[in-house]
Amino acid sequence: MEFVIGQRACISKVITAEDVAAFARLSGDHNVIHTPEGPHFPFDAAICHGFLVGSLISRVIGMELPGPGSVYLSQSMKFLKPVYIGDEVTAQVEIIGIRPEKEIYTLRTTVRNQHQELVLDGEEVVKRF
Repeated sequence: MEFVIGQRACISKVITAEDVAAFARLSGDHNVIHTPEGPHFPFDAAICHGFLVGSLISRVIGMELPGPGSVYLSQSMKFLKPVYIGDEVTAQVEIIGIRPEKEIYTLRTTVRNQHQELVLDGEEVVKRF
């Protein structure tokens, strides 16, 4: 498949309490800001793990664009707003650079909540095998 600069793919997901609990078990991160019992200061309620939100980007990269066979070479993510249980988030990947001879892609990655607020902004470089 041939890719072009500006090409995009995205997925949406509602973050559930079960997602947060499963991620805590897998990662070992049981920080109280992620649990319903709290305390949640400075947030209003339990927040989703930032890397759970970031993992949605990995899903888009690995399954959609550039798709199966993609491997991360580098990644940067800025966490701009909290994601709460019950939020619907949309992760989007956009190709902003291509090295076709090596199948290396630079990607702008964003995650927005249901209010279209940018909650995560980043850039990844991936190679497709």
